[in-house]
Parts: sequence; C-alpha cells; structure tokens
Amino acid sequence: MSAEHEASNLPSKNPDTEASSVSVVDEDELKLRKLGYKQQLHRSWHFIESFAASFVAMNFIGGVRSGFFLGLLAGGPAAVWSSYIISMIFMFITAAVLAEICSALPLSGSIYIWSAESAGPKYARFFGFVVAWWSTTAWMTFAAGNCQTTANYIVSQLAVWEVDFPGGVGNDNIKWRALIWAVSEGVLLVSIAINYLPPRMYSAVFKLSCALYVVDFLLCLIWLPIGVSKTYGFRSAKEVFTMTYNGTGAPAGWNWMLSFLFTAGTMIGFDASGHIAEETKNASVVAGRGIITSVVATGVMGFATTILFLFCTPDLDTLFALDAPQPFVQIYALALGKGPSIFMTIIASLGLILSTSVAIVAASRLIFAVARDGVLPLSWWIGKVDAARQPRNAVTVMFVFGALILCTILPSQVAFTSLISAGGIPTTAAYGLIALLRLTMTPNDFTNSHFFLGRWRKPFYLAAVIFNGIVFAVQISPFEFPVTAETFNFACVILGSVTIFGILSWYFIPEEKWLRREQIIQQLRVADEPFESVESTSSTVAHETELVKRSI
Repeated sequence: MSAEHEASNLPSKNPDTEASSVSVVDEDELKLRKLGYKQQLHRSWHFIESFAASFVAMNFIGGVRSGFFLGLLAGGPAAVWSSYIISMIFMFITAAVLAEICSALPLSGSIYIWSAESAGPKYARFFGFVVAWWSTTAWMTFAAGNCQTTANYIVSQLAVWEVDFPGGVGNDNIKWRALIWAVSEGVLLVSIAINYLPPRMYSAVFKLSCALYVVDFLLCLIWLPIGVSKTYGFRSAKEVFTMTYNGTGAPAGWNWMLSFLFTAGTMIGFDASGHIAEETKNASVVAGRGIITSVVATGVMGFATTILFLFCTPDLDTLFALDAPQPFVQIYALALGKGPSIFMTIIASLGLILSTSVAIVAASRLIFAVARDGVLPLSWWIGKVDAARQPRNAVTVMFVFGALILCTILPSQVAFTSLISAGGIPTTAAYGLIALLRLTMTPNDFTNSHFFLGRWRKPFYLAAVIFNGIVFAVQISPFEFPVTAETFNFACVILGSVTIFGILSWYFIPEEKWLRREQIIQQLRVADEPFESVESTSSTVAHETELVKRSI
C-alpha cells in the first residue's frame, strides 16, 4: 500500500487542537535547547504538580505546629498574629519577584541560575556559585530536619502514654538520642523510597499530599474546638490579640522581631516549583504560577491555622510546661483524649513524610542540574536519568547525604540542631539577593516574562530586599539572651563557611567547566526574547529539526 493511500485512510484530526497540544511541548523543549540544555527529564507534570511541589514542601499546617511555640516565646500571641500578616504581604511580594524571573528561566536548579542572570554577565558566575552552594545546603539539610521533626511527633506519644523511658526523656540521654536517630533514619528511608516512583505515580503523591493537608486542617478546624470546649476551654480574644510575652530574654523590641522566625519561616520554600520546571508542561507560565499560588495558599491557610491555635491552646503557663518533643501531641491528648491524639499524630506524621519526599524532589533536581554541568565529583553518574527519565542517582545522593547528617544526632543534639537551623537561612538570603541584583544590576531585563512586574518591579524588588534582610537578621540572631556558648546560634558560622566554599569554587573551577560566560549571555538573551506563537514555534522546531538532519 502506498504512503499516500495509507495517509488517506488515517482518521481525521483537528489540526488546531493537534498543533496546540504539540506546540506546548515543542516550545518547552525549544526554549530549553536555546538556554543551552537538551530535554533529559520527563515532562509530564502540569499546574497541580507545580503548585503542590511548593505547597507540600512548605506544609502550612505542619510548619505552624513546628514553629508555633517559638512565636509565643518571642512576643506572645500579639506578636504572632501581627507578624504573620506582615510576613504574608512581603512573602507574596517576594514570590512575585521570583515568579517573574522563573517565567523567563524555567530550569532545574533554577534559583542559582536566577541569581546568576540577575547579576548580569559581569558578576553572574560569582553569584551563581555562591547561591548554588546556599540552595544546595538549604534543601539538603531541610530534608534531614523534616525527618527529625517527624520523629519528634512519633516519640511524643511516649509522653502521652506516660512511658518511663530508660535514662529519661531528654537530649542529654544517649539512649533517647539513639531512638530519635533510628526513627529519623526510618522516615528518611520511606521518603526516599517514595521518590523512586515513576512520574505518573508520583503525580498522585502530590495530589494525595494536598488532600491530606486539607483533611488535617479541617480536623483541627472542627474537631479540636469541640474538644477544647469540653475540656480546658478557649483563650479569650483579649489574650489572643493583645497579650505579649518575653520568653527569650531579649530586649522588648528584638524579642518581638524574633517572632518572624516563626511567621516568615512557614512560607520559605516556594522556589520548589521552579526546581521541577523542566518536568512541567508550559513551564514558562505554569512554574511561575505555581510559585505565586502556593505561597498565597500557604500564607492564608497558615494564618487561619495560627489564629485557630491561638484560641485553642491552653494558657501559656500550661503550654510551656508541656515536656514532649512536640507539645502539640500533648495538646491533642488534653483536648481530644489519648486515643484520638494517636490519630492526629498519624495524620501529622504522614504529612511530614510526604513533605520530606517533595523536598527531596526539589533537592535532587538541584543536584542533577549541578551535575549536568560536570562540576560535581561523579557528575557522569549523578547526572544520569533512568528509564522513566528521572534523576534517580541524584535522589540516592540525597539519601546518603541525609543519612550522614542525621548521624550527628548521636554524638550531639546541639551539633545536629545547628546544622538544621542553617537550612532556611540560605534560602532567605537567596531570595533577598535575587531581589537586590534585579534592583541594582538588571532592573530592565526579563520584560517578556509572563509575570513581568512592570512599573511595580522596583518597589517590589526593594520591599523584598528589606523584608528578607530583616528575616535573615532574625534567623542568624541568638534566640535566648544573655548569649552563652550553649545558646549561641551557629547558623551564621555555617552560612559563612558555605559562602566561603562557594567563593573558592568560583575561583578555582575553570570558566569552561561551569557557568561559562557565553552560556550566561545566551541565557540572558533567550530570557529577553518575546514568546513565540504556536505557528512560529512549530515552524522554528521544524526548521531546527531539518538543520539537524542535514548536519547528520
């Protein structure tokens, strides 16, 4: 049968629909190729996965539960709710700044590329190296920290059941630290195993995680108040909105400022949507949209959760007397009973495991992006993708790194806490640095971004610089005063060390090895190109394909 006859017997298709569906993939791959990379990862995720990558990594309800007591110690209820409103406004602005550049540069390992291109060709390599070290440190330690937080939830049930643990419950007991370490390693193993699922199955993990957080929120919104009304009773509106507290020993003004450690901390991590951009269809639009919508959803729902908990927790004297590693487990037991508290602990622990898994997704894509350029030891192996077009070897690196970090729990809980406390700081620093570089170096670039801020861009850049600078100062500050060797915050030392490693890498790694000047200029040029129509994109792809065939 002739080719013409075969073609005549094919079912008819709508040319507009077919061209539209193919063109999105073509445009994604074409832009990636123009930015200097070929499509290696699968590209099968859509907006829901992009949104979930950041929304689940931030884990609004888990984040509130984890940092709630820090906020109460630093300023009390009045500081918590007022600082949360301020944090929401300025984190939304920061997200808009990142969405603008994400739309122009939708790449895996995106945040260090955004920093490099924001600095312009002259200083791009320097800032690219520094932020690559910052972001890698942040995401890799964040996963390990989440594992320990999950372990704290699980072992806190021992306090509810009044189990007499050998040697006592406390970080000065090596047996207790060994228990925390063993549970944390188990959580890490489960979180890593989930990452080995093929992309289409992992899509269900994203959706399940979002649904689980909504269930957790509704249980707290409905079940917890019912239990509180029948037991220890609600806090008054006066207590919630006007009561202050100084549990840090800091001067009154700085004590209040330390509440941002909790409020802003619950909204850090929305750059995860950018890290999976090379796996997202129509990434120039969807990745930026994922950043903005996830932080808005996290902020609004996190604020609602915070107000709910302010009304539903016991008085501060009772609250600070709770001795479980995660006091919310005891709060649920007081309000709902010992049996129901187990159910709430299971829900919270599952949510944290899924959050850890998604954090590993973001971190592994970052590691893959660095290895792809050949700058890491064993880059040829780390930068490989499997049959499902996933960076499985980069996930394995995450497991090894996370398992080693968790081992520091055994000799010293202080050492582990110091490492983990540095997890959010590099991300905050990167957010502020990108905004500063956009304000001073490239304020008129990326004008063709789908999320271009127009006349609002400079006020937004300035606002993001100031706010993230304040949060950064809070994060490196000691939390307890007067400062002693035991209360000193080593996070600033760790960040300084990481920055030095970044500068040394920039100095010693040859330009042709990573972040070549020609590539930076090319990416900056491509980022400023206007978006092509479906017809022009299809014709460009066809033309480039023909050129490849001729060259072969």
